[in-house]
Amino acid sequence: MGKLIEEKALERSYHHHYHGHHHNNNPNLNGCNSPSLEEKVSEFLDNDFTESDACFNPAEGYGSDGNETNDPVIQHTLYWESQEALLQEILERYISIGSRLRQQIRGIIEEARETNFCNCTKPSLDGCPNCLRKRVITLLCDRGLNANLCVSKWKHTKKHPGGTHEYIEVITSTQGRKKQIPFVIELEFRDQFEIAKACDEYRKLVKQLPECYVGKADYLNAIVGVMCDAAKRSMEEKKLHIGPWRKRSFMQMKWSNTSERRSIYEPSNKFSSVSSRQMLLGQVSQEFL
Repeated sequence: MGKLIEEKALERSYHHHYHGHHHNNNPNLNGCNSPSLEEKVSEFLDNDFTESDACFNPAEGYGSDGNETNDPVIQHTLYWESQEALLQEILERYISIGSRLRQQIRGIIEEARETNFCNCTKPSLDGCPNCLRKRVITLLCDRGLNANLCVSKWKHTKKHPGGTHEYIEVITSTQGRKKQIPFVIELEFRDQFEIAKACDEYRKLVKQLPECYVGKADYLNAIVGVMCDAAKRSMEEKKLHIGPWRKRSFMQMKWSNTSERRSIYEPSNKFSSVSSRQMLLGQVSQEFL
């Protein structure tokens, strides 16, 4: 399906710029030896790329055999349509895993937003993200889920500034509890990719992202790879410098598997908490059959 999308994109671009002007039998645009979208998605999911690896060559894309086309408009169209198809494919896979659990967790998040969750001395109108995370964790644990606050920390280097980031992790398990599966919850996922002076194509990609991410880290890292590559391209097209905090290596440190995990929940009713946890864990196990 994905490859067909790219072939159609190339066909539209080719005929738009060349049809009626001159006949071109260039075999470079046939796409016979190009990597399929399936292969490209697998690369993002299975491999740990360096910054240079993550950059997609729009002239090669999925619609050529590696020989470049010099038309900048075709390159522009191919790149952004390819990135959109790649992102959509990853998001489809993300949505298909743990859908019932994701729906339950999102319901709990909305419940938390509707409460007076901010305990700051001078609370903002919408409440602070830190207090919201703590409130969500409390409600998740009240429902019987194993939820913890994760804190990522990284030091300042020549390549990127130091910093910290907090997110939520829920530990689920397969049927029979033979394997534990961590679910990342990032309450402000879409906001992580907002860029003030981005091109329209990049903004379109950002709008397709879930506002709140609830899912496996594999898909999160794949999305980060696609979006960081697109951010770099957007800034290049705008002839603007891209900050080190926009690079993939920096962004992925926010949700590192080496993050410190903190339990901040103290159940008020131990019996009800254990009972609800047993009930919900039975439901969660069905997600991964």
